[in-house]
Amino acid sequence: MARHSQMDRGDSELVDKLVGINRVAKVVKGGRRFGFAALVVVGDQRGRVGYGKGKAREVPEAIRKATENAKRNMIRVPLRESRTLHHDVEGRFGAGHVVLRTAPAGTGIIAGGPMRAVFETLGVQDVVTKSIGTSNPYNMLKATFVALESMMSPRSVAARRGKKVSEILGRKKDDAEGQDAGVEA
Repeated sequence: MARHSQMDRGDSELVDKLVGINRVAKVVKGGRRFGFAALVVVGDQRGRVGYGKGKAREVPEAIRKATENAKRNMIRVPLRESRTLHHDVEGRFGAGHVVLRTAPAGTGIIAGGPMRAVFETLGVQDVVTKSIGTSNPYNMLKATFVALESMMSPRSVAARRGKKVSEILGRKKDDAEGQDAGVEA
């Protein structure tokens, strides 16, 4: 019972955004029977985000189902300074191809459609994105999540390579100094 109350507290911090609603029709003997499909993005604005789909005969029920599905399928994304991504990344799903790029402070969220909802609920403040190919929100979302799942933090890279984080981050500075010394000599 204690675990359930912790989940309730965790759910209250989540922010959800409705990405889209489609009306779908099933043709039956007496005519058409309409239903609704909802696409929702849920996040805690601190590095966790998920998306979900829900179908029902009524819009509120479809949104509720989609939100529950999104809460079950959340992923954690490492953020740099809690405001942007660690590195540029691309994601592909079907005809959807998205490019996510880090941005300096003050840039804001430059993203369109479903990707904007993902970054707002994720808690990213500065990012530049481009959607290439499809404008289908389902495929754009899936391509964005493929890209976010491949995101790596310097800590995880250092652990995988058996090095210190300072060695991973300090390498560019050391190489630049080494190249400058080589040019002068």
